[in-house]
Amino acid sequence: MTATTVLIAEDEPLAAESLADWVRATPGLQLAAVCEDGEDALAQIRALRPALVLTDIQMPGLTGLQVVQALQRDAHQPRILFTTAYDQHALAAFELHAVDYLLKPFSRERFDEAIAHALRDAAPSNAEVAQALGAPADAPLTRLLVRDQGRIFPLQVDSIECLRSDNKYTAISARGRNFLVRLPIADFEARLDPARFLRVQRGCIVNLDAVESMTPDENSQLVVQLRDGTRITANREVSRMLREQSL
Repeated sequence: MTATTVLIAEDEPLAAESLADWVRATPGLQLAAVCEDGEDALAQIRALRPALVLTDIQMPGLTGLQVVQALQRDAHQPRILFTTAYDQHALAAFELHAVDYLLKPFSRERFDEAIAHALRDAAPSNAEVAQALGAPADAPLTRLLVRDQGRIFPLQVDSIECLRSDNKYTAISARGRNFLVRLPIADFEARLDPARFLRVQRGCIVNLDAVESMTPDENSQLVVQLRDGTRITANREVSRMLREQSL
């Protein structure tokens, strides 16, 4: 079995040393290089063509995000695993289709879990790479990263039932659970597929695939009931639009 080559981009010596030790100790991984800044990381990725890149986000020269953005049009597309102390970069990370997002300080157990996730993912085809990383900035989201009990993990957009505004945050209901994301609901509306997600109120977006029924109330506004029992009253404009679209 061919080992998975790994490049580490990390400007903190102790963090880089720990990551390098963990990579060397993990069966199936082969350390290709350790880079201390973004410009060197970009050059080494293009030269060595590692299968997996573990990159910090805040680095001298180019940031980890800028490195990955610069790679988007290259023929070789490594899997990306971001490591960072700042969770505000999660949205940018999932837009770049990172395999995972490790929030510092993370444990060896969390590292092993992320690596296992990366190794389970089959290497993407050229067509998949073009679609995932070459898509325009306004392409609909297919997944996002959410925090749960101190961990960040991918959430498929298809599984979302609704999103609700909570000041500068957005509460996301999915899989029978609620996740609080530190982004305004408008940021999500601009990237969700409008054929599937509808803003029924100023502060609420629903996934039409999760709707069980819509019933008019005494004011002729539609009460949208989701499969999980949640009931949301659509505003007048949306109610009128939905009625006009009904057969």
